Amino acid sequence: MKLGIIGAGMIVKEFLPHLVGMEGLEVVAVMARRLEAVQEVCADNGVPHAVTCFDELLDLGIDTVYVAVPNAMHFPYCKQVLANGLNVVVEKPMCSNARQAHELARLAREKGAFLFEAITAAHLPAFAKVQEWLPRIGTIKLVNCNFSQYSSRYDAFRAGTVAPAFDPAQSGGALMDLNLYNVHWTVDLFGRPDDVTYFANVERGIDTSGTLVLRYPGFLATCIAAKDCAGPKLFSIQGIDGYLHLDLNPGLVGEAHLRLNDGTQEDFVETYTGARVVPEFAFFVDCINRGDHEACERLLEQSLAVADVLTAAREDAGIVFPADVE
Repeated sequence: MKLGIIGAGMIVKEFLPHLVGMEGLEVVAVMARRLEAVQEVCADNGVPHAVTCFDELLDLGIDTVYVAVPNAMHFPYCKQVLANGLNVVVEKPMCSNARQAHELARLAREKGAFLFEAITAAHLPAFAKVQEWLPRIGTIKLVNCNFSQYSSRYDAFRAGTVAPAFDPAQSGGALMDLNLYNVHWTVDLFGRPDDVTYFANVERGIDTSGTLVLRYPGFLATCIAAKDCAGPKLFSIQGIDGYLHLDLNPGLVGEAHLRLNDGTQEDFVETYTGARVVPEFAFFVDCINRGDHEACERLLEQSLAVADVLTAAREDAGIVFPADVE
């Protein structure tokens, strides 16, 4: 895979050192609007090309683009990349709304290109352990998730300065930033819900925290996320024969615990200790290099289901992004 990266912000600075030198992957270039910023990122990581426009990126012979820009910019960049027949890895959320996500999926299929949403947890060993344990707890009755952390940008938001994470124009908010992880966990494990209800704390048109309720046949899933207050991070699945419990945020997974009604107790400590991006990108690289569209399609269907849930949740809470009315 010959990779070009669009974006030079915090997420790129976190992940790029772990992508450079990865087997089967060559990081060719980074693109951002400010030349100084992209030159610094490239110099720090030994990336040969720093560019400021898409045409320059295309001229470098890349086959895949990693889109890591603010949420509202995901759709136009991904659409441009796919229209040129290149593969896409896009940071979460895939798009501002479900309509955009489905349009990208149609374009990717038409072009025979790969389209991946970057969600790290699904590629870590503890997620596989939860999938393995799940049948042992019997019929599911309740799922509870909480990913709440006080945002360093919330103080500024209260004072009147709106960062992209709190900006409706940038498709921000607690649902799109943090609760998305809870939704991915739930949808990846149980599929599409039958009904979506979102109880949001809304300030100046954006949800700073909220509780999302997903109704499935026979059970409810409650997904809580907050950027305006902190809380214990957890993910639990309760069944008639026992429960599963995790105590780190769903982007990291961490330890997993199985507790059965008959007294059985089993614990799984995450065996992977490297950067969270590596298993995820190793999977993307392998799929693209082998041409495994079937594996890509499975993940894409999950991402589309999540996009549908997020859009339905915002509609229920009356949260409107500019992308919704374009």
